[in-house]
Amino acid sequence: MRTLVILVVVVGLAVGAGLVWLDRSREEDNTVTANTDLLITEDVDLSQFERAIGPYDWQFPADHGPHPTFQTEWWYYTGNLADDSGRRFGYQFTIFRRNIDPAGVESESEWRTNQLYLAHFTVTDVAGNQFFHDQRLSRGAAGLAGATTDPVYRVWLENWEITALNDNATQTQITAATDSAAIDLTLEQVKPPALQGDSGLSAKSAEVGNASYYYSLSRLLTNGTITINGQAFTISGASWMDHEFSTSALGLDAQGWDWFGLHLDDNRELMLGQIRLVNGGIEPAFGGLLVRPDGSTFTLESSDLTIMPSGTWTSPHTQITYPAGWEITVDIGEAEPLRLAVTPLIDDQELNGEGIVYWEGAVRIAGDAAGYGYAELTGYQDAMRGRF
Repeated sequence: MRTLVILVVVVGLAVGAGLVWLDRSREEDNTVTANTDLLITEDVDLSQFERAIGPYDWQFPADHGPHPTFQTEWWYYTGNLADDSGRRFGYQFTIFRRNIDPAGVESESEWRTNQLYLAHFTVTDVAGNQFFHDQRLSRGAAGLAGATTDPVYRVWLENWEITALNDNATQTQITAATDSAAIDLTLEQVKPPALQGDSGLSAKSAEVGNASYYYSLSRLLTNGTITINGQAFTISGASWMDHEFSTSALGLDAQGWDWFGLHLDDNRELMLGQIRLVNGGIEPAFGGLLVRPDGSTFTLESSDLTIMPSGTWTSPHTQITYPAGWEITVDIGEAEPLRLAVTPLIDDQELNGEGIVYWEGAVRIAGDAAGYGYAELTGYQDAMRGRF
């Protein structure tokens, strides 16, 4: 489910970026001459894009790569990591692709494209009570940004990138850096892709086509370094990867959503989500997934989940009030439901830059199972209905 919020951010930033690129017809050193027109239309006929409607024939590692005929796609990684002393960190690294013209473009210019890329990068330093976040936007042309599986899986925006270290992409490297924080991580896949929803078709409402093709790599063993203000920490832990592609929109009655990707210490993982409606109800089409230790999965319906806030936090940056803890009950098909208490590792993990403001951060799990994970919260400032 996660990060549908970014669609709005991409569209808003794309318009601004298009105006800048329209004026740029030559590199500063004059070695490349290019027509950098970027057509951005306000009224796009969604029927010209592919949509997530029927079954999908998954092929890996090919489907780690791009699906450019769908309007929107993202590669999303989060992780909870610690050094040998137990100092904890979280990170989020996500690259989004947006097709702004389904007809495509024909041009001899290496700059012209119908694909935009946006990246979000965050690091949570729990002991330092610090949260760092940044973003970048670029066109998918001239080598600036893109996604491929030729010769191996790679997604990048400038020097922020995800790169496979072997042919089947079961080992990958993530590198990203800002002036304040950096990651250099190696991830090892230990479970097969977990297909969300109905064999990877993840419905967001009852409307046909209002869905995404969605899979997760729910447990990626992670090692590497996190650098905070020049100080490097050698860390290890686990990461979560989501990959979604779609052409769809939330219903007009959607207020926002709460999404959780949870690593349990018993080698199970949970994706849990709820789309909150304007009237206070919950959208019944979207639920979650349990991934067992052997990689097999159990689909969770909306009725199998109860997600109740147990506290609140008000942002000093935006004055938005978010939940700051949850009591979660999950019917996983056993005699007793799984009862979890989920709390943020630090309160302030709000992304409050350009575009829609939302909260996404590292969380701790207690109760019937322990562990760590990530949560994303949207719609606590403005309703999401009609935005997509």
